[in-house]
Amino acid sequence: MEILQSDQSWYILFFAFLSLWFALTALRRSKGHQLEAKEQLSLALIGMVVLSLMEIFAVSTNLWHYVPGDWPMMLWPTYFAAILFGFQLLRLTESVIRKI
Repeated sequence: MEILQSDQSWYILFFAFLSLWFALTALRRSKGHQLEAKEQLSLALIGMVVLSLMEIFAVSTNLWHYVPGDWPMMLWPTYFAAILFGFQLLRLTESVIRKI
């Protein structure tokens, strides 16, 4: 499988985002915040569409290119985990600012 042949750094980045997302989700739930699964999923899907359009634009305008066979398949799962982490980080920041 091509996804398993990616550089090890992609796996580190993916699991870092995923574990930070899980930690922030657990922290916020322990503080009484409800699980926002629908909101997170819809934001992640919108984010993936936006990132797809960004990739298409960047590749088509030669801002960057991918050598055939060098496409990092872990890029998209990492994007998805990063969006989920960003959502939780934003919500945590909002709750901290509201208390100030």
